[in-house]
Amino acid sequence: MPRRILVVDDELYVTQLLSFILRRVGDEVFTADEGQGACAMARDIVPDLVIADYQMPGMSGTDMARQLRSDAATADVPVLVLTARGHRLSPQDVEGTSIRCMLAKPFSPRELLARVEEMIGPARATQGKTGTDAAVA
Repeated sequence: MPRRILVVDDELYVTQLLSFILRRVGDEVFTADEGQGACAMARDIVPDLVIADYQMPGMSGTDMARQLRSDAATADVPVLVLTARGHRLSPQDVEGTSIRCMLAKPFSPRELLARVEEMIGPARATQGKTGTDAAVA
């Protein structure tokens, strides 16, 4: 069974790039372009991991991670936050969230996959298998 990963970013090219990288190792990828829709989707699919941009309109990645943590259905889902290079999250920023890792943009595909594997284990499906892409408008 493939890992289920929810990618949340308001930049379409970022969600497309992450989806491509993750699908190549057999992950099932779902995408959303904003935090509220991502939280609703996460409740429905209960992903193994959420990868979210820190800066998004309406709801930041940390606010989204806090909301996921407060919902019993998604409380244990780890979150990897993508940040602008040089931006650091303080302990107060991550308090009450499921944020387990931060990754600065730009990042290498190898670095991303290594972080994902550290957080949720190795890909469980065969390389090259494609996942499902459900986009939230």
